[in-house]
Amino acid sequence: MGAKGIWRQDGTQYNEAMSTARYVHWQDQGMWLGYFEEFPDYLTQGETMEELQQNLRDLYKDLTSGEIPGIRKVAELTVG
Repeated sequence: MGAKGIWRQDGTQYNEAMSTARYVHWQDQGMWLGYFEEFPDYLTQGETMEELQQNLRDLYKDLTSGEIPGIRKVAELTVG
């Protein structure tokens, strides 16, 4: 029986259980840089956009694993 789902260009499979995270990215001196809106203090880079996205995935796993103490993140509060 074949695998069901949508396959990305990088060979990974996407399914409905996967979540998304917003990130900011830009190119500077030939490198792609980026960070998650929720974790603006933690920056990563890649030589290509694909490498940046994989590095962002790895960074997100690290940031949300609970193994790194003292991680600062952005939150939203209703004040009125």
